[in-house]
Amino acid sequence: MFVLEKNIKIKNIEEQAYALGFDGFGIASSELGEAGYKFSQWLEMGYSGEMAYMARGEEKRRDPNLVLENIKSIICLRTNYLTKDKGMEFLSFPEKGDVSLYALNKDYHDIITPRLKELEKIIQKEFEGCKTKIYVDTGPILEKPLAERAGLGWIGKHTNLLSEDIGSWYFLSEILVDVALPESEIADNHCGTCRSCIDICPTNAIVAPYVLDAKKCISYLTIELKGVIPVEFRKAIGNRIYGCDDCQIVCPWNSYAVKTDEPDFKAMNSNFLLIDLIQLSDEDFRKRFKGSPIKRIKRRGLLRNVAIALGNSKNPKAVPFLIRALNDKEPLIRAHIVWALGELLLSESVPLLNEKLAEEEDPMVLGEIEAVRERFLGVS
Repeated sequence: MFVLEKNIKIKNIEEQAYALGFDGFGIASSELGEAGYKFSQWLEMGYSGEMAYMARGEEKRRDPNLVLENIKSIICLRTNYLTKDKGMEFLSFPEKGDVSLYALNKDYHDIITPRLKELEKIIQKEFEGCKTKIYVDTGPILEKPLAERAGLGWIGKHTNLLSEDIGSWYFLSEILVDVALPESEIADNHCGTCRSCIDICPTNAIVAPYVLDAKKCISYLTIELKGVIPVEFRKAIGNRIYGCDDCQIVCPWNSYAVKTDEPDFKAMNSNFLLIDLIQLSDEDFRKRFKGSPIKRIKRRGLLRNVAIALGNSKNPKAVPFLIRALNDKEPLIRAHIVWALGELLLSESVPLLNEKLAEEEDPMVLGEIEAVRERFLGVS
C-alpha cells in the first residue's frame, strides 16, 4: 500500500474519531520497550496488592502479540471527562462523602465502548480484512505507556498520564490492529522538579517518582480492595468514599484542563451525605447507582467506605445511624462500623458494642471489637 494512500486513510480514521467524541488520537507500535520490564519489577515489589489479574496478565501486558496475533500498531484514544472544577474543599465538609470526578456520571465503559466499536468498523472498512481488538481500561495491555508512545501525553510522577493541553482528567482506550501504521511522536516529560503529587498523597502511596504502591493508594483501598481496610490507612482516607483525586487536583498541568461538553459525563448526583448513604438498603443501592461506576464495589464495599468516613467525621449525629447499622447483614459493614463507633464514642463505645454485638460470631467483626477493647481498656 502506498504511503500516501495509507496516510489518507489514517487521516480519515482520525477525523472520524474526533467526530465520535474522542479528543485525542495517536498511534504506537506494539513494542513496549522498557515499560514491560518496569511493569514486571512493579509486580515483584508487591505493589499490585490483591489485584491478581495484573500478574495473571503479565505476559500479555508485556507482549501485545499475545493479545492480538501479528499485531502491528495500537491506536490510542483519549476522552475528556472533566465536567466541573475540583479543589481540596471537600475536606471542609466531613459530613459528605467525596467521590472521584470520573465516577459522578455514567459508567465510562458504557459510553466509550459503543464509540470504539463504531471506529473499529471504520478501520476495518479502510483496511479491508484487517484484524482488530478494542479495550477500555479492561484488557491486559499497558495503556499508559502505549498512550505515551502515541504522543497523547507523558506519565507523570503520580503514574497518571498528563497532557500539556488538558491535564489528566480523561479516559484512555485502544484499538489494536494487525496493520503497520505510521507512529506518532513520543510525548516529552514535563514534570521537571515538581513533586506536588508526591507531597499531597494522604497515604504516601507514591513511594518514589513514577512509582505507586497501589496497596497504599486510596483509590485501591476504596475500590479494588474487597475486604477489610487496614487500620493504618483509615484516618488518612478521611471522607473519600470512592477513589481519590488529590494528586490530580494539585498537579499544575491541570490548571490547563478544559471542561468537556459531553452530556453523558455530566454529574448525575453529587450529593453524598454520609448519614443518608449508611442507611441504603440493597434495593436503594441498586436504584441509586444503576449505570454508575460505583455499582462496581457493591453495597457492602460502599457502606464499608462510608463507615470509615463517618468514623472520621467527628459528627455525633452519626452515632444513632451507626448503631442501627450494627444489625446489617454484611459482616464487612458491621466490622467497619465498630471502628467508626470507637472513633466517635471513644471508651463509651466498649459497653455499647458489648451490648449490641453480644451474639456476634463473625471473626472479622470480633477482631474489630477486640481492637476497640484493647485500645480503650488495654484488654482484648
